[in-house]
Amino acid sequence: MSWDTILQKRARYQKVYAGFDPEKVARFDAKKSRELLGDAGIIRNRLKIAAAVTNAQAFLKVQQKFGSFDKYVWKFVGGSPIQNKWKQHQQLPAVTPLATALSKDLKKRGFRFVGPTIVYAFMQATGLVNDHLVSCFRHKQVAQS
Repeated sequence: MSWDTILQKRARYQKVYAGFDPEKVARFDAKKSRELLGDAGIIRNRLKIAAAVTNAQAFLKVQQKFGSFDKYVWKFVGGSPIQNKWKQHQQLPAVTPLATALSKDLKKRGFRFVGPTIVYAFMQATGLVNDHLVSCFRHKQVAQS
């Protein structure tokens, strides 16, 4: 599954997954899951739909235990983004030991479909790690924030 495919379906996902509200998604029942399986605007995979509900429930438990999901994930990087200094795209890893550790911890807490590659992409997207090339104007901007 390509990222482009998922991004093209983002608006529909946002609508059918209640604006990505974890409290609402955590309460999805079998009827709602059947509805989602019939929605051609999303990827209709029974296991992934079930995982979205399970992950929302796990997310809420993490929030309750740590005060926020944000506090939980930032502890893996010591509260500050990892500042990489890649010069070429070929240097960018798809997985790191830290992503593997976070993936394992998420799985231990009940999350599904959170392998190290997906977790590393999450870390990049949320700013836990700065993987902009040093030649990119964003590298310095992100490093200063």
